[in-house]
Amino acid sequence: MNIIEISSLRQEGLEVFSTLTEAQLRMELEPEKGLFIAESPKVIRVALDAGWEPTALLCERKHITGDARDIVERVGDIPIYTGSREMLSQLTGYTLTRGVLCAMRRKTMPSVSEVVRDARRVVVIEAVTDTTNIGAIFRSAAALGIDAVLLTRDTCDPLNRRAVRVSMGSVFLVPWTWLDGPAKSLQPLGFKTAAMALTNNSISLDDPRLKDEDRLAVIMGTEGDGLPHQTIEEADYTVRIPMAHGVDSLNVAAAAAVAFWELRR
Repeated sequence: MNIIEISSLRQEGLEVFSTLTEAQLRMELEPEKGLFIAESPKVIRVALDAGWEPTALLCERKHITGDARDIVERVGDIPIYTGSREMLSQLTGYTLTRGVLCAMRRKTMPSVSEVVRDARRVVVIEAVTDTTNIGAIFRSAAALGIDAVLLTRDTCDPLNRRAVRVSMGSVFLVPWTWLDGPAKSLQPLGFKTAAMALTNNSISLDDPRLKDEDRLAVIMGTEGDGLPHQTIEEADYTVRIPMAHGVDSLNVAAAAAVAFWELRR
């Protein structure tokens, strides 16, 4: 074990946990050299089980032989930085969830065609920037049978630390990638597209035509502005969730969970 006691907040090697921004960790131009942070023993275990490569561990001293003991034994000879809870909070700027962070290497992203090759139900997330919502959508996607997640480039990074934590590691369980074209680019791949939006032409989520579709892509947008007009116009279906008491919409993460359950195969 390569356990390193932290002697200074400026200690070399700690930058990944303290001073590097999400954008710097991500490394847009060379994503295969980028990193992300997984937080909490449970999430780290899910990532390791899914084959993601750890590069460094930051662990509260008591957890090395406690909650994170199995993780310490699995990560090999990578640096394992440790110190008191107070010092780690000073270093990162926040209190660690269950006292453990793991820096992990990003993977080269697969193509859209690879990700959806065997999929029957996928979700397209368009311009959703809230990390909590992204994490919650991934968690629902994993739990409710969505085969793949596609994100437009103006959507928040699913490997953002908070998104990973909120998803409880589900971002490592569901295949996903970035969608550089419009949602209608899935139509030549055999998908019908269903835009979740309130319009005069919206059909109900429980319309049997939707569930009868062999391959369906559900398009979710930000709850503030909703989906762009062009996305709605180009979709095969425009879909609304029937609601009571004059409520017109749900939080995008809640709406996604309802849609995933109703449209499951």
